[in-house]
Amino acid sequence: MHAVLLTGHGGYEVLEYRTDVPVPQPKPGEVLIRVAATAVNNTDINTRIGWYSKAVSEGSNAGGAAGFAGADAADASWTGEALHFPRIQGADCCGHIVAVGEGVDAARIGERVIVRNLLRTYVDWRPWECWTFGSECNGGFAQYTMAPSRETFAVDCDWTDAELAAIPCAWSTAENMLHRAQVGAETVLITGASGGVGSSAVQLAKLRGAKVIALAGKAKAAEVLALGADRVIDRDADLVRELGEGSIDVVLDLVGGPGWPQLLDVLKRGGRYVISGAIAGPLAQIDLRTLYLKDLTLYGATFQEDAVFENLVRYIEAGRIRPVVAKTYPLKDIVQAQKDFLTKGHVGKLVLIPPQDI
Repeated sequence: MHAVLLTGHGGYEVLEYRTDVPVPQPKPGEVLIRVAATAVNNTDINTRIGWYSKAVSEGSNAGGAAGFAGADAADASWTGEALHFPRIQGADCCGHIVAVGEGVDAARIGERVIVRNLLRTYVDWRPWECWTFGSECNGGFAQYTMAPSRETFAVDCDWTDAELAAIPCAWSTAENMLHRAQVGAETVLITGASGGVGSSAVQLAKLRGAKVIALAGKAKAAEVLALGADRVIDRDADLVRELGEGSIDVVLDLVGGPGWPQLLDVLKRGGRYVISGAIAGPLAQIDLRTLYLKDLTLYGATFQEDAVFENLVRYIEAGRIRPVVAKTYPLKDIVQAQKDFLTKGHVGKLVLIPPQDI
């Protein structure tokens, strides 16, 4: 089959497009999926460039072309453990089940499905543990992939394959942040609101009845408003001046970096801050007095309870959400897709389409 192999941590040279990779065979409890579409995500790039290594202190965009020379391969995955190469990445997968392993009902063959990107099967459903599809196991950057049947969801909708492929990683990240903070009809500030996770967070927060204030570049403001944001503020603005101290109930942060302290300043007393990304930089300075005197709660959000992905499937089938697909590419053009992703010139998702013949 055709597949993209990650051969190590580094620049684009470690992405090897191959046409002679063996088609995998499903093990007990697994299904074999013919991949119809997959998508580009920060986590795939972060792993490739070694950004998760604690030796790296810069924003992830800084290492997109060449990777981080100082990254330590021993802790350069999101789990903090060394990866085994080669690896087929791709945290997103939409496709059709074409074979099943022992113990899986053969009636599943033919289903159009998406795969939960944070897998619990391989860690025996232990709390706070999971594998990322395309990191600890092979993922969607191929014509065929395997996944646990229990975490492979049939979806009944009229969406394109590219739209469905936009859901698993970005939308589950956003839904998890909202779920973790129990967001309701309150005022929410979302950073990085034009990206895959940010644009989905806008829609999902509105679904919960929230008033959404989005941070995005000026050129993307109209598109973010069209997604449902009540107000868009330039990402480089002085937030305290624009919003006032103590004006926000919940912050959903995907950016981090030097502007981080202002996010706590604009939170109300008793406010909640949720982070699930730090593309502008992983290191930030906190005034602990702000944290405890305002009775703030800070959440890191990676592990997902089962309800998160199940919610997304329900939203799709009920017609309550719709992703934005900015552009599609043939799988062989993955390098160009990642370059375009890192320029942040788009709103929504960039999707890769594997060859449909073999």
